[in-house]
Amino acid sequence: MNYIWDLLIKAENEGSGKQEIQFIPADTYSPYMELSNEMINTQTIDQIVEVNPYYRYYEIFKDLFPPEAQGEEEFKTIFFDLLLHFLADIDRVQGMNKHDYYVRFVLKDIEDATFGNSVKSKMIGFTQREKEQIAANILRLYQTGEEIYLLKDTMKKMFKDCIIYLKCEVKDELLIYIGQEKCAITQSKVDLILEIFLPIRFHTEIYWQQHFGIIDVEETMQLDKIALY
Repeated sequence: MNYIWDLLIKAENEGSGKQEIQFIPADTYSPYMELSNEMINTQTIDQIVEVNPYYRYYEIFKDLFPPEAQGEEEFKTIFFDLLLHFLADIDRVQGMNKHDYYVRFVLKDIEDATFGNSVKSKMIGFTQREKEQIAANILRLYQTGEEIYLLKDTMKKMFKDCIIYLKCEVKDELLIYIGQEKCAITQSKVDLILEIFLPIRFHTEIYWQQHFGIIDVEETMQLDKIALY
């Protein structure tokens, strides 16, 4: 993390809000870096972040807080933080393309409950990166209509060990192996993905940690590690 926008994106991807981060001017800093972290290669995010405001924004800050100006410290602290957040938002918008804007529109629709209150409430359990991946696949769903493919793609992005089997001999059915322990959060995530991408005619069977046995596939035929189907 080298820039203020880089820090905010990482914080959002880890589920933190950008409003939880406060930017303050650094007392001592490198002229070659924007963030003045104590550890130069740190990947952790502190609540209070020291910034060298002159690294990219010298023309803005050169006359704002001259060293000889005393007083109004609380105002200066709040104003500096607000201005840095504003500049970081501009940074991020400048790096966005048409697709990124559409993804944001979909996320806004979800927050406004356009997809229903159920989707809105379940979306809270995802990280910002996961939310953007879901929104991107909703866009692809609009464009292609490939519900099953996008259901599998979204599941794989949320649960790396997930395997989905399509079974249509008697009825349309999906056997979904999650590969994680079942809990309220994972259950909510699976429910949301199915609610958005699952075709209405399909029936599903969910397997969390135990895979069902498949004849001639040795990895699935281990004693005490097989689910019944």
